[in-house]
Amino acid sequence: MPRPWPAYRSLSRAEWQRRVEQARAMLADCRACPRDCGVNRLEDRYAACKTGRYALVSSYFPHFGEEDCLRGWNGSGTIFFAHCNLRCQFCQNYDISQAIKPHKAPPGHPPEAIAAMMLELQELGCHNINLVTPEHVVPQIIEALAIAVEHGLRLPIVYNTSAYDSLESLRLLDGIVDIYMPDFKFWSTERSRRYMKAADYPEHARAAIKEMHRQVGDLELDDEGLARRGLLIRHLVMPGCLDETRAILEWIARELGPHTYVNLMDQYYPAGRVNETTFPELNRRLSAEEFAEALQIAAELGLHRLDRRRPHPRLLMKGPWFY
Repeated sequence: MPRPWPAYRSLSRAEWQRRVEQARAMLADCRACPRDCGVNRLEDRYAACKTGRYALVSSYFPHFGEEDCLRGWNGSGTIFFAHCNLRCQFCQNYDISQAIKPHKAPPGHPPEAIAAMMLELQELGCHNINLVTPEHVVPQIIEALAIAVEHGLRLPIVYNTSAYDSLESLRLLDGIVDIYMPDFKFWSTERSRRYMKAADYPEHARAAIKEMHRQVGDLELDDEGLARRGLLIRHLVMPGCLDETRAILEWIARELGPHTYVNLMDQYYPAGRVNETTFPELNRRLSAEEFAEALQIAAELGLHRLDRRRPHPRLLMKGPWFY
């Protein structure tokens, strides 16, 4: 019998309700992510992620800057969540991930509002719902999805994450998410501590990615080249950090296999808190030679499914391109 697609079509109303209840319970003594803060977010309290009862959406739109297999011809239905459970000093979305002060932020969006965003993106013809920076708001996402599915959502879900995820949250998403897209950032505890303020990032990222792979397997594409289900791992190659890249790619090849779909990204630029005083070693772009070496490492390890992205015509147009 063919597997239901999207995956959540196999979930009964009772199962959705069970997961919503489990998700809300997780918020009462927050353990939604590896920070394990323990605050009662149902009472609108917050800690590391600066997010209380409701998730705050900073923007949503059809995105044409994602991988070809996600954006297709109508775009990936991207929902950007504000705040983050990491403190990446080089974050290229620093203005929405860390700069927003909770006491000055607009009120969060209740699940009904986020469900409406998903349905609007579907009406615009998007190929999927792409949840960006979801690690700290998995319970709120499950609440919203339950409503959206009840009202006719039929697009696959992309979980676009830093990989700093808790296994408890990921297991609640089992059978809901079709495409996991973690960005495996650093291998070493030293750089994770210095650049992300999370020394335990590597161990949690490895465990999370293995759980994602257990759930959905290798990335599957349909006849038109669109992602249907599976794992797509991103890695932003950082200047002076090819040892991190090598360690991560070796782990992927060894633990997940050479058929793993990997996007090695070369678009690093100094952002966030990076400058010549704070992090001089990161205050430059990646060189062409460094990126070529990263590609060579992948080839040597037998990782043969590397993303080959082509510029989308809409990205070459002036003015608003996402509608």
